[in-house]
Amino acid sequence: MTETCPAPEDRIRTVACSRTEQVHVIMPGDCNQSFRLFGGRLMEWVDVVAAVVARRHSGCEVTTASIDRLDFLAPAKLNDLVVLQGRLVYVGHSSMLICVDTFVEDPECESAQRTLVNRAFVTMIALGRDKRPTGVPALLPETEAEKADYELGRARREAARQAAHAGVNPA
Repeated sequence: MTETCPAPEDRIRTVACSRTEQVHVIMPGDCNQSFRLFGGRLMEWVDVVAAVVARRHSGCEVTTASIDRLDFLAPAKLNDLVVLQGRLVYVGHSSMLICVDTFVEDPECESAQRTLVNRAFVTMIALGRDKRPTGVPALLPETEAEKADYELGRARREAARQAAHAGVNPA
């Protein structure tokens, strides 16, 4: 069931309004010579999920500014079910920090157990009709987990700003 969300013109939105899930079956064309998912293919899927989250929140076109972290925690193999879940963590004036978690779902398990194989943080920028950065609605974290994510996002943004001022790459 789809949650009814406020129109993009509304200036405050919840994490639930933009949450996104995408599922893939790993096919031979997605694999390397060891029949494991290409890292680049996963990066593409992560970028798409992050863009969907950002577009749902902002109500406008978006572009990728950076992928802050992309940690490969475990492999995904041929014929695995891969589930990507994207959620908004933090918003600035025109920027949005999205966390995309990637899981492999065990098809043999009756409870559909999922194993985290990747976590990525992506910064997207909202673009106005003139293709320049434009403001986005504020984010209203509702759950304790969302509030913790928001504080993590605020800290990541501050660390990135300080590193930029010092001329250092924070990653």
